[in-house]
Amino acid sequence: MSFISEVITWYNIHKRDLPWRHTTDPYIIWLSEVILQQTRVDQGLPYFYRFAEKYPQVSDFAAATEDEILNMWQGLGYYSRGRNMHRTAQIVMEEHAGYFPQKYNELIKLKGIGEYTAAAISSFSANEVKAVLDGNVYRVLARYFGIEEPVNSPKAKKSFSILANEVIDPENPAISNQALMEFGALQCRPKNPLCHSCPLQISCQAYKRNLVDKLPVKIKKNPAKDRYFNYFIVIRDGRILMNKRGPNDIWENLYEFPLIETEKLIDVEDLLTSTSFQSVFGNARISKIHQPVKHILSHQKIHTRFIIVDYVSADIDFSSKGWFFTDINNLEQLAQPKLIFTFLKKNLS
Repeated sequence: MSFISEVITWYNIHKRDLPWRHTTDPYIIWLSEVILQQTRVDQGLPYFYRFAEKYPQVSDFAAATEDEILNMWQGLGYYSRGRNMHRTAQIVMEEHAGYFPQKYNELIKLKGIGEYTAAAISSFSANEVKAVLDGNVYRVLARYFGIEEPVNSPKAKKSFSILANEVIDPENPAISNQALMEFGALQCRPKNPLCHSCPLQISCQAYKRNLVDKLPVKIKKNPAKDRYFNYFIVIRDGRILMNKRGPNDIWENLYEFPLIETEKLIDVEDLLTSTSFQSVFGNARISKIHQPVKHILSHQKIHTRFIIVDYVSADIDFSSKGWFFTDINNLEQLAQPKLIFTFLKKNLS
């Protein structure tokens, strides 16, 4: 039995019953694929159900506001996915008459849809012979064929793509892709793979050469950048001061507290006497400083202090900074980074 036949046989026995596997609707498949990018199935599944229920058609998704999409996305991270999806839905309405494309060559032109997502949608919705390459597939191929080339190198992308398209079953590309992805997720796991019960054990190069814990090889990324955020919580008559983040940085268009970012962690006294603070808050009084929190992103470490401002003169106009007061009860309508809504949940709920 061939490599892919073994994997498909395993899949037919062990596959999970997931909702997007019961449809060929490219819109629903697109929803699932983007939601599950860099997200575990158990974490992404509730989001998929919520989005599919509220926006059952691409026209519903396109008609929503970006704030509504980001608010529903809250907690999933990588918010650019939600923004790109919103724009993609609008493009489908404008350029494809509301019919979500099924063919790879059309899908790849849409915003936020790369080679992986285009291959997945075209394969699962139209059975197009396009191999899907996600982290699970890279891992299975690297281990089974004993490939020691770093999977995140530019050269590997091409060589793994050639290999994946060679092993795919041209008669059943959708099942082939689903099977390989599922095999990597459940059997050939990143840590503690189930080699003892693996149907590929006899011919797996990594197993035979004792390289299972060494493959796949990855080039180490540059160390994360440290950033220092000082958030100020100002509450006045049941209303809280908020800011909407701008473009070209993390958390674009999400809502946060007024922020002063510093180049390093500085003493609170130095912060409160700084021009940055004095020019905005004047003679404001501080009542509490919460314990520092470290928030880890893919390429950044956010070192955060939450500072409660007890008194601010009513004469201060915060609108010049783009800051605005909103009713505390309306905060759930504003999409916030996890760092912010976690603080609110613990301290203001």
